[in-house]
Amino acid sequence: MYIDGFIVPLPKKNVAAYRSLSRKAGKVWREHGALDYRECIADDVKVGKLTSFPRSVKMKPNETVVFAYIVYKSRKDRDRVNALVMKDPRLAKMMTPKGMPFDGKRMIYGGFKTIVSV
Repeated sequence: MYIDGFIVPLPKKNVAAYRSLSRKAGKVWREHGALDYRECIADDVKVGKLTSFPRSVKMKPNETVVFAYIVYKSRKDRDRVNALVMKDPRLAKMMTPKGMPFDGKRMIYGGFKTIVSV
């Protein structure tokens, strides 16, 4: 399996808008072949002395943190699915800076190989 992971700073006032965007995006990703799509909002996430989820995105007082991940069969499949998703007209508005309910410049993301699966 292959995982895309995301950490997103989200203004608390935009949680409902983000949830709506995520539901739509998740359906599109799944339709194009993603095995799983999860968006999780911070519940027990403290600011660490050196590192933490809040520090990683330079979280502001009026924000929370979202941890999200998408699961694929392989990196090759991830690349195929993402190419389809990026061309999907249902997500075009959401993929612009004005269409996102968060600061995309502070989003952290990357692709990960699975090394343990129990």
